[in-house]
Amino acid sequence: MNKTEMIAAIADKAGLTKKDAEKALKAFTDTVAEELAKGGKVQLVGFGTFEVSERAARVGINPHTRQPLTIEASKTPKFKGGKALKDAIN
Repeated sequence: MNKTEMIAAIADKAGLTKKDAEKALKAFTDTVAEELAKGGKVQLVGFGTFEVSERAARVGINPHTRQPLTIEASKTPKFKGGKALKDAIN
């Protein structure tokens, strides 16, 4: 499912116009991104938790030259599905 299909599904299930559904989806994604950027986490009981995971600096190998290179430390978003979501899938 892509973004357009998601907006159409939200509009249909919530009885909203596609424009209002798009605003709601954008507000949700922006809010989650802002909270993660601050280092927080977003927990939606039954659905899952969005949080930031830290990756340590490490040494990798360039596949073309086989020379070692340093990969800097970074932060990456992580999602862990909740029990209700896992039960719905299984």
